[in-house]
Amino acid sequence: MGKRLPPDQLALYKRIDVILWEDWDPIGVNVIEEARDEYQSYLPGIFALALDRCDVDEIADRLHLIERQAMGLPGNRDHCVWIGEKIREERIEILGPV
Repeated sequence: MGKRLPPDQLALYKRIDVILWEDWDPIGVNVIEEARDEYQSYLPGIFALALDRCDVDEIADRLHLIERQAMGLPGNRDHCVWIGEKIREERIEILGPV
């Protein structure tokens, strides 16, 4: 990441990492501990959207685009919306509603 994040932003970054691994997991690898870094290349972009307080649809759109273009999957937009909602909830809990 290149620079140190304030503690609250670091907490959000780590929480988004967990959400992508445990809940998003579009290729179904989260049962393989050796694949733990599989989604980390997408983490900075999703974190930036959350930090910029983008809405759920913007986050879902990015995740859905990753599924379709980067992974070559048909994607699941509804699941991406659910993940976007989880990320928004974490952002509000950690950084506040503003």
